[in-house]
Amino acid sequence: MLIFFLLFVLVGLMILATTRWKLHPFLALLLAALAMGFVAGLDPASTIVKITEGFGGTLKSIGIVIACGTIIGTFLERSGAAQTLAATVLKAVGEKRAPLAMNLTGFLVSIPVFCDSGFVILAALNRALNRKTKISLAVLAVALATGLYATHVFVPPTPGPLAAAAALQADLGLVLLLGLVVAVPSALAGLLWALWYARRFRIDAAEVPAETAVEAAPGAARSFAPIVVPILLIALKSVADYPTAPLGRGFLQTTFDFIGHPVVALLIGVFLAFALKTDGEKSRRMSWVGDGLKNAGVIILITGAGGAFGQVLRATDLGQSLGQGMTQWHFGVFLPFLIAAVLKSAQGSSTVSIITTAAMVAPLLEPMSMASGAGRALAVLAIGAGAMTVSHVNDSYFWVVAQFSDMDTATALRCQTLATLVQGVAGIVVIALLAWILV
Repeated sequence: MLIFFLLFVLVGLMILATTRWKLHPFLALLLAALAMGFVAGLDPASTIVKITEGFGGTLKSIGIVIACGTIIGTFLERSGAAQTLAATVLKAVGEKRAPLAMNLTGFLVSIPVFCDSGFVILAALNRALNRKTKISLAVLAVALATGLYATHVFVPPTPGPLAAAAALQADLGLVLLLGLVVAVPSALAGLLWALWYARRFRIDAAEVPAETAVEAAPGAARSFAPIVVPILLIALKSVADYPTAPLGRGFLQTTFDFIGHPVVALLIGVFLAFALKTDGEKSRRMSWVGDGLKNAGVIILITGAGGAFGQVLRATDLGQSLGQGMTQWHFGVFLPFLIAAVLKSAQGSSTVSIITTAAMVAPLLEPMSMASGAGRALAVLAIGAGAMTVSHVNDSYFWVVAQFSDMDTATALRCQTLATLVQGVAGIVVIALLAWILV
């Protein structure tokens, strides 16, 4: 409990360092990781190893995706395509419903696509909608982020729910069906938080530099292509990798596994973005790529530092120790929720939290009266609800949302972190009601 208390102290100091003392988040996170290793009793060499492992591991999974995503975003903004995207979306849904549109978009996109990749891909659309509607970027960002997060933790084929369903021997079809039932109110809870609370924070995307603006914006099809094509390719990879192997185990699966990998899919998106610039000035195209990479550099470093902090926390076994102690409690469906929430809050990774909690809970299904088909599926979903509660500074997704939405640390904690708490609570309430009816 002492280490858990010290973790909260460190997070508080990090907020002070980045807001009041104006220390860059990259440095604040690295110092927090070093301090956590020291207070947790890790030897200095192990602490450094965990920091470098966490930094490298995070960038291995998302570094190239962020770089490609920022290039796509830069081309969308500078070419005028972002304005076309915004106008098309607003024509379909109306200006007042822009946050709902982004929440629903995130909900659908994150079924096959990881939430962090989805946010990177859609960030440019968010910024364009902010310029067009004057709705705060904080509102649009939280609406999108919570929509993405809901299906990420509740609906297969994302790895967390798949792994938990396997560990608890739950029927995958039932998990998917009930997961959609739970994900809808969870996403709507995040949207309501965005509309009610995040609107208090006025954030506006920077205007596109006038000297680089183009006269004629691209059409809707060309404008949407750099966003939609990568999403479809990643979705096809998820279909190909589904346990029932709908596309077989041969050439088709191998092909979609390759072109649907987020790195390859986003790289294809970059070249589609190049097609938005058709006036023949190659020097301007190079300049836009360079600007995108400059923006990506800061985001990549901060995201990697968040991964380093999370890796040090995982090395302390803080969350797992607390989770194992909680297995003695008799809270029914709330037990897997609480264990997963502690693990998530302590070490940052939703997927790690889901997999670890599932291993702990599997032997307890009989005593919890959750061993029926519906009970096992709801236990998987209860773990998912806990694994979204809460996303904060040790979670790379937190930094992706914050940095791509121009939020400082304090604002992101108030908007995004509290939104994930609201989502998790809404999710477990719905799950408890379903358990009362079905189990």
